[in-house]
Amino acid sequence: MSDKKVSQLSVFIENKSGRVSEITGLLGEAGINIRGFSVSDTAEYGILRLVVDKVAEAKEVLKAAGFTVRENDVICIDLPDKPGGLAGVLRIVADAGVNIEYVYSLIATYVVINVADVERAVHLLSDRPVRLVSQDEIAAVHL
Repeated sequence: MSDKKVSQLSVFIENKSGRVSEITGLLGEAGINIRGFSVSDTAEYGILRLVVDKVAEAKEVLKAAGFTVRENDVICIDLPDKPGGLAGVLRIVADAGVNIEYVYSLIATYVVINVADVERAVHLLSDRPVRLVSQDEIAAVHL
């Protein structure tokens, strides 16, 4: 069963502008592909959780840049794309008494970004080579 685990990197960062961009830039320059990520924060610091294609290389690059990085095992599930798909899987684990600490998605090209000023961010991205996704498009997605 151990071959069913996935390595996740947790990078501890100051909660200031540009830190996530710096980390993702370092990984991109090193040819490391981010397959999934999650960011959580407090007023002073944040944790960037990453699933990447080259774990050892990513750890080396980030540590060399001065970041504190921890590696741990997580599981990845290919959910059924139907209403209740996520709830059904999580219920199996929760009903067994296993605590679910957090959940995030992987390998999707749709990424949610929470910003302080949504209208300004939309305006900034509207003339760039970035395609913003509407709520109607989210509702119509069929994988």
